[in-house]
Amino acid sequence: MTSTPENTAGTAARTTADTSASTVADEAAVVAEAEAVTEAEGIAVQAMAATAATYPVAPGYRLNVRSGPSSRSSLVRQLPYGARVAIRCQRNGERVSGPYGTNDIWDCIAPGQYVSDTYVRTGSDGFVAPRCAN
Repeated sequence: MTSTPENTAGTAARTTADTSASTVADEAAVVAEAEAVTEAEGIAVQAMAATAATYPVAPGYRLNVRSGPSSRSSLVRQLPYGARVAIRCQRNGERVSGPYGTNDIWDCIAPGQYVSDTYVRTGSDGFVAPRCAN
């Protein structure tokens, strides 16, 4: 068969179509893999949250949540009576006296939210969670 302009154009069109189909298939595979990874990470985060320890706030206290590890840091919110907190990390800050003693440990309960450890019954006078990265 001799090559005519029609045959060459047909071959080029098929090659372009094959390349486009291949690219679409590759992109679909990447998207499917990303969705699977995202779903697996979501399941892992849910499992961690379900098993995260929470600690009770001292009875009779509506605990102030501060923006930093100090009673001079701005008030973010106030926890209700009977609240429990999950401690993400802990850091040293202002020394405070509370119902569970006197120390300078502050519990980070959410990004930018700290409570004095002396108002949280952790069962320990020391750190019970990883140190905050600052």
